[in-house]
Formats: sequence, structure tokens, C-alpha cells
Amino acid sequence: MTILLAMLLAAGSAIACHAASPHCPWRVLHGRPGVMRGAAGLLALLSLAAWSNPLGIAAGLCAMLTSTMLVLIALPWLALSTGTPGTDTTEAD
Repeated sequence: MTILLAMLLAAGSAIACHAASPHCPWRVLHGRPGVMRGAAGLLALLSLAAWSNPLGIAAGLCAMLTSTMLVLIALPWLALSTGTPGTDTTEAD
């Protein structure tokens, strides 16, 4: 149960970090970038604490960074595969 919570916190951190980026194609997530960056940091710390509880500090840090990076890699791919406007890489003539 703790690992599932840690994964969800890491995913939330990655989504908040992506939402704070100007490259985020989803207009729904555009809000206040400063608040999103703060939320991303807080969720990352909570994820680190949740991962470190069963695994220890060193392994928890590796697991937190790995799970966050996997979600950060998947978000642009998800936007591209769902056909979100603004993710097209070709220029209009």
C-alpha cells in the first residue's frame, strides 16, 4: 500500500512539474506556474518519504527519481498519442 501511495505521489509530482512548464500542451493544466512548481516539490518530498519508509533513504531516492522520470517521459508521449492540439511538430505553410 505504501509503494502504491509513493507511485501516485511521484506521478502527481511529475504532472505538476509538467503543468508548470510552458511546453505543456494541455490548456486545462495551465494555471499558476509558481504554485505548480511548489506543488511538484512538495509532492516529490512526500513521494521520497513514502519510498524511503519501506526501502531506506538511498533506495527510496532512486525509486522516487525513477518513478518521477518515467512519468515525465510518458506525459509528452501521451499528449502526442491522444492528438492533443499544440503537439504537432510540423509547421503550417
